[in-house]
Amino acid sequence: MKKKIVILGFLGTQLDGGPRTSARWEKWRPSISLLQHEDLLVDRFELLASAHHETLARQVEEDMQAVSPETTVQRHILPVSDWWDFEDVYSRLFDFARSYPFDTEKEEYWVHITTGTHVAQICLFLMTEARYFPGRLLQTAPPRRVAPGKPGDYALIDLDLSRYDQIAQRFSNAQREGVEFLKSGIATRNAHFNLMIDEIEHVAARSKAPMLLMGPTGAGKSFLARRIYELKKARHQVEGPFVEINCATLHGDGAGSTLFGHVKGAFTGAAADRPGLLRTAHKGLLFLDEIGELGLDEQAMLLKAVEEKRFLPMGGDHEVRSDFQLIAGTNRDLAREVAAGRFREDLFARINLWTYSLPGLGDRPEDIEPNLDYMLAQYGAENGAMVRFNTEARQQYMRFAASPDAPWNGNFRDLSASVTRMATLADAGRITAPIVAAEVARLQRQWRPLAQGAPPASGGAALAQLMGEEELEQLDLFDRMQLESVIAVCRRSKSLSDAGRKLFAASRLGKAKPNDADRLKKFLARFGLEWEQL
Repeated sequence: MKKKIVILGFLGTQLDGGPRTSARWEKWRPSISLLQHEDLLVDRFELLASAHHETLARQVEEDMQAVSPETTVQRHILPVSDWWDFEDVYSRLFDFARSYPFDTEKEEYWVHITTGTHVAQICLFLMTEARYFPGRLLQTAPPRRVAPGKPGDYALIDLDLSRYDQIAQRFSNAQREGVEFLKSGIATRNAHFNLMIDEIEHVAARSKAPMLLMGPTGAGKSFLARRIYELKKARHQVEGPFVEINCATLHGDGAGSTLFGHVKGAFTGAAADRPGLLRTAHKGLLFLDEIGELGLDEQAMLLKAVEEKRFLPMGGDHEVRSDFQLIAGTNRDLAREVAAGRFREDLFARINLWTYSLPGLGDRPEDIEPNLDYMLAQYGAENGAMVRFNTEARQQYMRFAASPDAPWNGNFRDLSASVTRMATLADAGRITAPIVAAEVARLQRQWRPLAQGAPPASGGAALAQLMGEEELEQLDLFDRMQLESVIAVCRRSKSLSDAGRKLFAASRLGKAKPNDADRLKKFLARFGLEWEQL
């Protein structure tokens, strides 16, 4: 059964009107011309108008019925006060769409966007795109030579981009290019990381809300924040600069002054006004790394600045404005910091809308090789010399790099330093097995003190986040070091069972029915920990 055609459109107060004489038939009138096409049978025309033009609407209705008696014309008077007020027009159209009895199974809806103010046309477009009007856009154009009886042309615009392969492909390509840009073209293989970057690309393109990047030192939070800014800049979504500060470097009066600025004489040494980083980041992006290090007073001022886009400089009497997007970075568990009273709950709630945990290099062993290639290429571009591994050396390095013997405590910073050392020592641009052997020994020496002496800062920080400082202090050094090693293996494993197999590789051989996952779960439970926390 063929669907009935229903047209919805505004009364054209200039184009549809005309003197109440026969001369009006000599001009092209968009709404009426739609009913003059011999190949188009319109079952119903929903004519939208304002109370100020009701008389004209009646006249146009009469002319429509004279041209096409089989078409039912229904007038709808919308209580719009100002047809150039976007909010007013959109809200009235929204109310109309919500109350209109659309029947898409029996009727096909064409939304006419040739008539009405530009604001009205834009509102119709947006509401059709959002499917409040479940139809297709309709445009009309006058005939090349205006003459009685000539209706001109009409064209339908389908907003379903899936029907237009080339257009859809362009959008798909743009998204894929955005993801590749965020990854700097590195062909990462870690499925969790790739999914995370996919979502970040979507969010960066559609949102100005704060983002929170969590992860250990050296995991690439600063690098990713800058790439997000550069992506938004390329898409004309930000105009201002990228401003970055590590909050761990801020102390005392200097913290508030650096972030929010100060007026002359605000404190001893304030010899001149200072704008502060928040104002510098106006219309740009502000990256606050290690936001968990900020004092509670600065946190309160930052919350106001994020929510209201205004704040008081230190010593100032008048608020200043700055419209910036915030990306925060931290290697702390901010939820635990809130529970401990060291981080404001309201600020955490405000920046916790889009939160992403960047895994350390040890948690992404499959990504070591593509990052290795990227860093070698980067070294070659910066130094004008191509450097490559020979086959044996590459295999030797990768065996070590992806093994449990390589904790990568400094994450990508350790890897970058390692690549730089090997590339610098490479004769004729070839990294050989002896160079790799020397580098492996150097890395082992670098990490050995952390394993033999006091626990590494990253491991200690991880335990503090998981257990809390007080509980951690009650652990014997023996238990503490053992637990850190177990956690390190867990975080490099794909599942509880995978971690159990690695940790109990020797003893499990003597068991008829080894249950590695259960053994590991019980070990963690001794310290009040669960796999999901890791």
